Amino acid sequence: MNTVSVNQFRDKLKAFIEQVTENHTPLKVTRRAGEDFVVISADDWEREQETLYVLQNASLMKQIAESLQTHSSNQGYKPTSEEMNEITGI
Repeated sequence: MNTVSVNQFRDKLKAFIEQVTENHTPLKVTRRAGEDFVVISADDWEREQETLYVLQNASLMKQIAESLQTHSSNQGYKPTSEEMNEITGI
């Protein structure tokens, strides 16, 4: 994560905002007096919130673990050729 001072951030606001939104890289802004803050794109924020929701949801994590276990042991659901064609659009 790149770090800039609040003065640099203020002087080049548009360029930093474009960098954050286009590259999907958060930017840490430091202040002499007070706490630092992080600038992140709205899309990245929403993705982080969804990830946190899944990680904090015990039943979803259990489903993921069970799915990984069946996949690893090759015991999961196997679609037919027709279903695969429908899924892939062939």
